[in-house]
Amino acid sequence: MQITFLGHATLLIETAGKRLLVDPFISGNEQVDGKIDIKGLKPDYILVTHAHQDHTLDVEEIGKMSNATVVSNFEIATYYENKGLKAHPMNHGGNWKFDFGTLKYVNAIHTSSFADGTYGGQPGGFILSSEGKHIYIAGDTALTMDMKLIPMSFHLDLAVLPIGDNFTMGVDDALLASDFVECSRVLGCHYDTFGYIVIDHDQAIQKFSKKGKELILLEIGGALTV
Repeated sequence: MQITFLGHATLLIETAGKRLLVDPFISGNEQVDGKIDIKGLKPDYILVTHAHQDHTLDVEEIGKMSNATVVSNFEIATYYENKGLKAHPMNHGGNWKFDFGTLKYVNAIHTSSFADGTYGGQPGGFILSSEGKHIYIAGDTALTMDMKLIPMSFHLDLAVLPIGDNFTMGVDDALLASDFVECSRVLGCHYDTFGYIVIDHDQAIQKFSKKGKELILLEIGGALTV
């Protein structure tokens, strides 16, 4: 399984012969600066954690170009179905077996509305199980005790956690979250994109390292293998 960081909270996951795009915010991200061509992504699925524009800006355009299936909560799935996209609705606690593996939609603590004011349902995250690996994609969230439920069912190989603070967990809470989900390998996201969420990279990495954990901060276009 290969995961490519496309900036902010956007990921491209290639697994079991399928391409999963998570929370596409590319065209409006100044840090991308032409490094990513959305026409070349060609996902089979688009996973959406919640409705905020910095997670959904490119969903409609990419979805129509690629004929990808949007996977999200009922409200977001319905929103995109009404725009002519294919969608698979889920809700908290639900599992579904897809042709690439299994997704479970799990709790997150955040807000969720589209840029046009449409209600986006309750935010969530995903547990992706594929090719014998389990990945937690937290989405935008505060630290929550619900995270302690995850290792009761899954032995995680990677946790993708927001670390930018202000709108989500910061580095210190993400470190606690890694304890809660019992995963020592963390891919950081949702940092540096805006002034409110700029972090000190070296300090963040050192905080994890002192606890015997690995915090991975990829360059845009950088990838890792799970």
